[in-house]
Amino acid sequence: MGDDMATGGFAERLGARPEAAEDGSARLGFEATEEHLNPAGTLHGGVLATLVDTAMGLAVRTTTDDGEVPATSQLTVTYLRPGKAGRVEVTARLRTRGEHLTVCEADVEQDGEALVHAVATFALLQR
Repeated sequence: MGDDMATGGFAERLGARPEAAEDGSARLGFEATEEHLNPAGTLHGGVLATLVDTAMGLAVRTTTDDGEVPATSQLTVTYLRPGKAGRVEVTARLRTRGEHLTVCEADVEQDGEALVHAVATFALLQR
């Protein structure tokens, strides 16, 4: 796994593991444990938001130059059903790549069922 697939920082500490990132798409694996649940016993929404944001950022980075840094400027997360402890898979793909803004989508699945659909806009900042 090269640097282009590293999550680093908070997402890596959380346990997000990049599995693929190429051609405007990315896939993350994540093993949700008891520590990732909320008081209701379901997968915390903030964990899911971090996962989709991270996957979409990886997808954007597959299309950027060395001098461009994607920064999330808008994130909309739609929670479709509650998650639980266990493996989740996150897939992300670019929808529109503009000169300064890029739009992505991501989905989270667990046991073959959709948990989350997300859309984000990324600003492309210059280093």
